Amino acid sequence: MEAMAEEVKNAAQQKEEVAAVAAEEVVFVADVPQAEKPAAAVVVVEKEPPPVPEMEEAVKPPPTEEFVESDEKIPQSDSFKEESTRVSDLPETEKKALEELKQLVQDALNHHQFTALQPPPPPPKEEEQAPVEVEEKSSEEEKKPETTLPEMKDECQPQETVSVVSETVVVAEAVEEKVDDDGAKTVEAIEETIVAVVAPPAEQPPPPPKEAEETAAPPQDTKPEAENAAAPPPPPPEEVFIWGIKLMEDERSDVILLKFLRARDFKVKEAFAMIKNTVQWRKEFGIDQLMDEELGNDLEKVVFMHGFDKEGHPVCYNVYGGFQNKVLYQKTFSDEEKRQKFLRWRIQFLEKSIRKLDFTPGGISTIVQVNDLKNSPGPGKWELRQATKQALQLLQDNYPEFVAKQIFINVPWWYLAVNRMISPFLTQRTKSKFVFAGPSKSAETLFKYIAAEQVPVKYGGLSKEGEFGTADAVTEITVKPATKQTVEFPVNETCLLTWEVRVVGWEVSYGAEFVPSTKEGYTVIIQKARKMAGNEEPVVCNSFKIGEPGKVVITIDNPTSRKKKLLYRLKTKLSSD
Repeated sequence: MEAMAEEVKNAAQQKEEVAAVAAEEVVFVADVPQAEKPAAAVVVVEKEPPPVPEMEEAVKPPPTEEFVESDEKIPQSDSFKEESTRVSDLPETEKKALEELKQLVQDALNHHQFTALQPPPPPPKEEEQAPVEVEEKSSEEEKKPETTLPEMKDECQPQETVSVVSETVVVAEAVEEKVDDDGAKTVEAIEETIVAVVAPPAEQPPPPPKEAEETAAPPQDTKPEAENAAAPPPPPPEEVFIWGIKLMEDERSDVILLKFLRARDFKVKEAFAMIKNTVQWRKEFGIDQLMDEELGNDLEKVVFMHGFDKEGHPVCYNVYGGFQNKVLYQKTFSDEEKRQKFLRWRIQFLEKSIRKLDFTPGGISTIVQVNDLKNSPGPGKWELRQATKQALQLLQDNYPEFVAKQIFINVPWWYLAVNRMISPFLTQRTKSKFVFAGPSKSAETLFKYIAAEQVPVKYGGLSKEGEFGTADAVTEITVKPATKQTVEFPVNETCLLTWEVRVVGWEVSYGAEFVPSTKEGYTVIIQKARKMAGNEEPVVCNSFKIGEPGKVVITIDNPTSRKKKLLYRLKTKLSSD
């Protein structure tokens, strides 16, 4: 009887030790997913870098000292020269960067990284419930001190709620069979078993019983062979289009890749991340569907393309004064839905303009932007500022190196404050392309980059519908203060002579006459000299039928103390009369 009592006492003590170790084991196992989750997060970052660093880099404001220096340099940015898009013209370091980027893009296309789905979120923590279940089981066992070892073995076996707990109980069972040998060895064996359970990753299932392993062994041996035999061939590289150009198809793709490289100072990894972010954004924004959307024509006089600059770049005009129209302003910016529609319209307009560019090496693949700030809404217009800020961010992140020059005309005094607000969102390279001109210098500044025949009449040029077109070249002459300027058109045959003349800002006297070559002839007054006010019709068009050799003389009298810009052009039409 005493031996039997001692055996029961030892069995109860062994059971308490096993329960304590089991609880301790669950604590160790529960730490495994906590240690593995950061590693899983790192893997996701490596596969799909988030766009946040790119955004942070784009919007990070520069230090105050750099900002002051950039403000001083902006008006002098007319010396900026656009780089070549021919690979043969690139220095060796830029050629190497382009080749590295092309390899990264090709690998991404081969592995379908541009269309790959985002990795699924990590599974919920099922292990957190394990300690509770084990503790409950331990408390039940403590309520039954008279239970013998075989009975405890039967109670532990069915616990399979969590795979880790099931594995732990099996170990305890093996330990209990060795209880009769040596209690100290039993505890040591349990500790070793705990380490073995903790070592494998949490995702791996527990080792099956021996009988299950023998039963499942044949399918495990034959399954890989079946998979290898039926493995399909790798899919072909995916096709990715940006602005209508297929990446890696021909040399036009090099021109596009160069834009991303230059936007990131030829840092290959950053340029590649920018490309991936742009492709992703184009899918999310629905660019392909956007091209077919009907978004109205209310803004066609606010943003429009007109003519080309002296280097062949198409010119886009942004007329901010158009938003002084209260009806148009409310219709465009009054709420978030309307601002989003404006943003989609602006992106659609830009996409259509870009697809008309020439992406062949050496071709024209950039645009000149002219921003008219005359009568533009002031900085108090929060809705306009918000929409402009949003548009600028999208354009800088997803349309790199598409602006050859940013010309701001009719700049008001308060624009310096707005420029300080927008400037932190722009790269130094972008700001280096800016040119500013006040109201009195706007036309002169435009003529520096755009020929007068290409500049709309409202901005001081001669481009309008009528007798003359953009193919008819305009001659420019500077009329000095307090002087008279004459221009002669010699004619040696019978014809109809037509000419256009304009003095920017007028406030001068204009007259025209025909002087025959023969002494016997008479001078004919075509246009009696008259003073042209600043609000006069911007362009004067005259015609005169000439029946004898002679010349047409126009006279500009500038009585002011400021120099004036004279523009004129002419054409002749032969006459049989």
